[in-house]
Amino acid sequence: MKFFEINELAVKINSLKSKGKKIVHCHGIFDILHIGHIRYLEKAKQMGDILVVTITPDRYVDKGIGRPVFNELLRSEMVASLHFVDYVAINHWQTAVETIRLLKPDFYIRGADFKNRPQDLTGNSQKEEQTISEIGGKLVYTDDMHFSSTDLINRYLNTISDEVEDYLKVFRKRYNKENIIQTLDKMSDLRVLVIGDTILDEYQYCEAIGKSSKDPVLVLKYQSHDLFAGGVLAVANHVANFAKEVKLVTLIGDKDSYEEFIRSQLLPNIDPYFIIQDNAPTLIKRRFIEGYSLNKLFEVYVMDSSGLNDKKDRQLCQWVRDNASTYDLVIASDFGHGAISDKMVDAIIEFSPYLAVNTQANAGNRGFHTISRYSHADYICIAEHEIRLETRTLNGDLKPLIDKLASKMACKYFVVTRGRQGALVRDTAWDFIEIPSFAQNIVDRVGAGDAFFAVTSLAASLAAPAEIIGFIGNAVGALAVEIVGNKKSIDKKSTLKFISKMLK
Repeated sequence: MKFFEINELAVKINSLKSKGKKIVHCHGIFDILHIGHIRYLEKAKQMGDILVVTITPDRYVDKGIGRPVFNELLRSEMVASLHFVDYVAINHWQTAVETIRLLKPDFYIRGADFKNRPQDLTGNSQKEEQTISEIGGKLVYTDDMHFSSTDLINRYLNTISDEVEDYLKVFRKRYNKENIIQTLDKMSDLRVLVIGDTILDEYQYCEAIGKSSKDPVLVLKYQSHDLFAGGVLAVANHVANFAKEVKLVTLIGDKDSYEEFIRSQLLPNIDPYFIIQDNAPTLIKRRFIEGYSLNKLFEVYVMDSSGLNDKKDRQLCQWVRDNASTYDLVIASDFGHGAISDKMVDAIIEFSPYLAVNTQANAGNRGFHTISRYSHADYICIAEHEIRLETRTLNGDLKPLIDKLASKMACKYFVVTRGRQGALVRDTAWDFIEIPSFAQNIVDRVGAGDAFFAVTSLAASLAAPAEIIGFIGNAVGALAVEIVGNKKSIDKKSTLKFISKMLK
């Protein structure tokens, strides 16, 4: 048997090493098995007695849209079919660092392309090199011709739609990867104040087992559950991955506050300021989900949207007046659940050095909460259904609607997100740019708009070109829809890798 679970393989390798066998270790994605892989693995086998290959799991393949083409089991089977490969395992981790420590190979083999690679944005290559040295092994580079799975896939198995490919051809003529990297790098100096509604997203995973015998009701069997930090908490985490520091101002309840959980979910460079709403719970949106397909069946809101009493609201408004101007920008992530009162809106508008606003229409506020509660914002990002609700316009061209609102609110940048249709961006010169969606593997749309808004707010505050703002937003959104809920925030490293693959 060639295929082992990674920990079982470690036991097997340890036994072989005790018998004096020299262990050679190769690691990679091996998405399309080609002549380059075969030559690389053949040369690796010649350097020892036992050739072990570990495979990057699907969840850690960051090669861009539609990758991997083949899932981890099929990729493992393809590699195991080579007669000179002795053992294969699917890795548990994002890189080979922990695997090297576990297997302790005598030789860790890399292809020639790694030796001449100018820059590893992730730093993983250096970590792997350091780890093999620490365990007393040796790093070896092969010297064969370089072949690339990515090049082959892009040429013959391109999963990017024609619309996106046509857009990228035009985009590459105007901008390059370095232009985007410069914008992302500048974000690291920003000090950001984030204000808005705390939402805890609870996912109850269930299995549909049939109809009730007494009532026309679908019966579900509980499987498991997750609790995610959503709403403004998710926005703050996204921002914190790019910015220098984040001050979070938000509202939690005094009953079932979940304060300890919330604090545990915030990134280290976030400084939270919690205002307690009396006689209210912290807002929970409880979603019941079919566990296999992740289709949402129904939702239950545990909420009290009445907001703070007058005394606490005045206290919070005064804090904003005293502190907002000390930050580079203020992000108002307004879900309409009481954290941002009308008085708070006035304070934010008056004292923010740069104001980015998103007002979300949801089941708890629909028809009562639109962008017009703000008289001004420097950057606005809302969804298509939200601008249509604001303007009471069901159909038709969005551009006149955006022009009217942007002029009324003296807005520098205005973005409308459109789901599968991408994003429409209006810049300071009143020009419009349409950017198609980059999303390919949609797992869950919850939180994607928040990720888009969070990161593009930073870019807008830096006066980045409008198209780069939209491009970064769509990249972040494409990464976000591949994540269940707000299980993890979008970081700079993942964004850079995604953009690098898009612009190859």
